[in-house]
Amino acid sequence: MLVVMQHNASSQEIRDVVDMIQEMGYEARPIPGRQRTSVGLIGNDGQIEPNFFQSLPGVLEVIPVSHSYKQVSREWKEENTVVSLPNGTQLGGRQIALMAGPCAVESEEQILGIARTLAGMGATILRGGAFKPRSSPYSFQGLGVEGLKLLAKARTETGMAIVTEALDAESADHVAEYADIIQVGARNMQNYALLRKVGQIGKPILLKRGLSATIEELLLAAEYVIAEGNPNVILCERGVRSFDTQTRNLLDLTAIPVVKSLSHLPIIADPSHGTGVRAKVTPMARAAVAAGADGLMVEVHPDPNRALSDGAQSLYPEQFQALMNQIRVIAQASDRELTPPLGRTGS
Repeated sequence: MLVVMQHNASSQEIRDVVDMIQEMGYEARPIPGRQRTSVGLIGNDGQIEPNFFQSLPGVLEVIPVSHSYKQVSREWKEENTVVSLPNGTQLGGRQIALMAGPCAVESEEQILGIARTLAGMGATILRGGAFKPRSSPYSFQGLGVEGLKLLAKARTETGMAIVTEALDAESADHVAEYADIIQVGARNMQNYALLRKVGQIGKPILLKRGLSATIEELLLAAEYVIAEGNPNVILCERGVRSFDTQTRNLLDLTAIPVVKSLSHLPIIADPSHGTGVRAKVTPMARAAVAAGADGLMVEVHPDPNRALSDGAQSLYPEQFQALMNQIRVIAQASDRELTPPLGRTGS
């Protein structure tokens, strides 16, 4: 339930609504807006009549929230959530952010070299796995904390923000110490203990859609994070399983406009995992930007043929540069723009 206050409601009138909700045994969540404040009622079991609040001073209207996900929905918050990072990058506004880097951090030379290259091309967020969830227990599992330290060193040298994955509560604490965005991968989308943990940490969360998850399940997973008090959630469409074997997954670009109609959270696309085939990454990245994605996550490796993880879907640096040039044109056609390169300001 959402109690919408009048635009001239006093702070005391808002406080009275909050106090009444809390006296009834529920949680009250004030939501300041551009023109007016709303107060969300969390935990409503259907026993409260909307008219109960209608007569209170300063109340404009009471809106029942129909979706099973509450704080994630457009009903709860009409304005887009914009997630801001320490280096000035924003996700959810007019700008389109580029996250790029190797699937895994392999060495200091590898991650620092590709970070310098990508920053020079205009990417502002460096991706790279320090903890790697692999299908086979014998595959490269990542460098762990040492990999996180190398990512932090790359940030110091280039100014790029860092996004990397946490696999469990223990690694979440390590990742939070070094990263700007904590990634929750597809396999952990419904790991509710991990979702609660990263929600309590408070740093921006990149939440990837599960391998067979519906859009509603993705939004409910985001609700777990936001319910812990962390509003900075970035959703990611990274492909779902299908019966076709020509690509690694089916990149569901329909999810982008659907999520934008249902939720105020930003959503990006990962065409690398979404296709698993290098030649398919660029066209699907272009399509994702045209569909309205707030950003892209693209795997780029200095020598994909020798990558320890996902080399077949990693772009060469020159291919990433060509992609940047192409999506810049598509963004402009949609009255948007790419995040300005580090050290520059947007128009």
